Amino acid sequence: MFVFVGIVGVVGVVWVVWVVKVVGAVEVEAVEVRGEMASERASEGQASAEAEREEWPFKRIFGKWDISEVQIRDIGMAKHISLAPVSALHTGGRHAKQQFAKSKVCIVERLINKMMRTEHNTGKKLKAYNIVKRAFDIIYERTGENPVQLLVDAIQNAGPREDTVRLRFGGIIVPKAVDVSSQRRVDQALLFIAQGAQQCAFKSKKSIAECLAEEIIAAARGAKCYAISKREEKERIAKAAR
Repeated sequence: MFVFVGIVGVVGVVWVVWVVKVVGAVEVEAVEVRGEMASERASEGQASAEAEREEWPFKRIFGKWDISEVQIRDIGMAKHISLAPVSALHTGGRHAKQQFAKSKVCIVERLINKMMRTEHNTGKKLKAYNIVKRAFDIIYERTGENPVQLLVDAIQNAGPREDTVRLRFGGIIVPKAVDVSSQRRVDQALLFIAQGAQQCAFKSKKSIAECLAEEIIAAARGAKCYAISKREEKERIAKAAR
């Protein structure tokens, strides 16, 4: 009798130990599965956040105009026209002391900086920002095209390919024709576009934003405007000095 009770007790203990082990293994597996599911959800959420961050607003100028679809036809000017996604059109002059680093600045911000050249806009970045923003809206209303694409086309058309330098031979100064670098072509084109808009708006009923829009559209189309006239003038003088 006592032997039978002892055997039953041993079997019961063994059964209890086995049940505890099985339950513990199941719980461990459940914890691992929950951990894997949580990590997958976190990775999916991070991936979607990164995709959303890449899509908007960094690839859109003023939150409207997509820069990923802009094409640059002139391969010489392509590396000096920056269309990299930016969070804000304000670098704070961090590239000012680095040689040739202005090519890294977004081309729209460079236009905004050029609009601050006169005494009316000097140091007023927000005012120049709103001028360019309104000008882009006017361009889209009149053409139905991406204003950034028209700006790039205007820069390519308004940049002079040839210019003159002054060489001194004894007491005589002689003009000499030289080729213009791609970076200077971009600088000159932006300057001509800004100057054309400012001259158009001076003592005029048109706003500076409307004049800037008209200058960009005309330069992009290759029509007669201040920027195209200045480019032709420089190239004509250089041709005579060859």
